Amino acid sequence: MTDAVSRNPTTGWRDLRGRLLEDYGILLVVLAMILLLWALQPDYFMTAQNITNIIRQIGMNALLALGMYLVIVTAGIDLSVGSVMALAIMLLAIADTSGVPWPLVLLIGPLVGALIGIINGLGLTLLKLPHPFIMTLGTLNAVRGLCNLVTDGRPVSGISDEVRYLGTGDIPLPFGGEFAVIPVSAILLLVCYCGVAWFMRKVSLGRHIFAVGGNPQAARVSGINVNGVLVFVYAASGFFAGLAALLMAGRTGSGYPNLGIGAELDAIAAVIIGGASFFGGRGTVLGVFAGVLVMGLLRNGLNLMNISAFWQQTLIGIIIILAVWIDVLRRRARARR
Repeated sequence: MTDAVSRNPTTGWRDLRGRLLEDYGILLVVLAMILLLWALQPDYFMTAQNITNIIRQIGMNALLALGMYLVIVTAGIDLSVGSVMALAIMLLAIADTSGVPWPLVLLIGPLVGALIGIINGLGLTLLKLPHPFIMTLGTLNAVRGLCNLVTDGRPVSGISDEVRYLGTGDIPLPFGGEFAVIPVSAILLLVCYCGVAWFMRKVSLGRHIFAVGGNPQAARVSGINVNGVLVFVYAASGFFAGLAALLMAGRTGSGYPNLGIGAELDAIAAVIIGGASFFGGRGTVLGVFAGVLVMGLLRNGLNLMNISAFWQQTLIGIIIILAVWIDVLRRRARARR
């Protein structure tokens, strides 16, 4: 009887359709948002300037979300990424304006971010804290304090064009008409996302990250170094936060100690909207990027329609709640299968 049911084509098709919608339904949401915004703002949305603006605007959140994705797959969370990004941009701005050669300045952000991420990971594992929320909340405040201490709360302006290139540079194309340039930041995002997607699928450490998120006790019994995996994902989250600082340095031309306040919430929302689970062990890089696009398109569309920034903040908060609720519903649906 069981075999007959399992071979029922109707049931099989229903399960396949459910999995496809669960894994790729967010892409349909992105497509629907693009068509809707194009219809509502036909003269402004699908223009080269606006598309370029969207790419530049999502760059920071895209990198923060990529690091957050690795952490969330392990059923963790990193609340410190906004503060880490701010400290990274402050330190690279100080170094750049002090005459440090720009190739070395480019390394400061990612290295500072990775170092703080290692501290997060070691603090979580060695101190045996009950949840990464505690460690990264402490780091959020401590690092934000350092951002203000290094310059007494003052911004540092005058970042050089070479350092700003990642955030503002364009690569000309021999075709495409008004779309004949591609932002350098788009190339950086493509490399990072493709690299992480390959890593999670093809490298054993990537598979271990999923295993730790799915069942840490089973992963430990099977010989996986769970603590090492956790330190790695928090280091990677910090690294991408430092890389995001380079993009923001290009856009602002200055280092601001208050940069990135609340940025961790956007990153978390993008990851959960993209189909990853707060409970760990699930999520795709493509889904994360789709989640970033949803956030970026929403903000861009609201700006084009002159919606107040206060309403935008309210809507983003509602989206975060809905994203977590949808994650809970997805988990319940999988449990009933």
